[in-house]
Amino acid sequence: MKTLLIAEDEPVLRMLIMDTLEDEGYSLVEAADGEEALEKIKETDFDLIILDYMMPRMTGIEVIEKTRLLESRQHSKILMLSAKSQQAEQEKVLFAGANGFMSKPFSPLELIDKVEEMLCG
Repeated sequence: MKTLLIAEDEPVLRMLIMDTLEDEGYSLVEAADGEEALEKIKETDFDLIILDYMMPRMTGIEVIEKTRLLESRQHSKILMLSAKSQQAEQEKVLFAGANGFMSKPFSPLELIDKVEEMLCG
């Protein structure tokens, strides 16, 4: 079973993501802010890390940068979710070390497709 981290500060959106992916059979861990996400990343080798861009205490970009500094997590797969969908923002996210980007809002089917693509690709 694949284990995913869902780091999203909006409780309703986090629950929607969790419910969607739980129905697909993934084992899920949640974090409500960037610092909590980074602590969980240090503790567990996730198959995929899903990060919100704008979170309290540490942004998704900061979490990516700190994750990439951890020798044991340099190759972790990271998907960034953001309402900031401009090309420049996407490039910034990918340059920081994310493996994928999804613009908010998205449908549950889009999320499932993107997660499967990242886990299998």
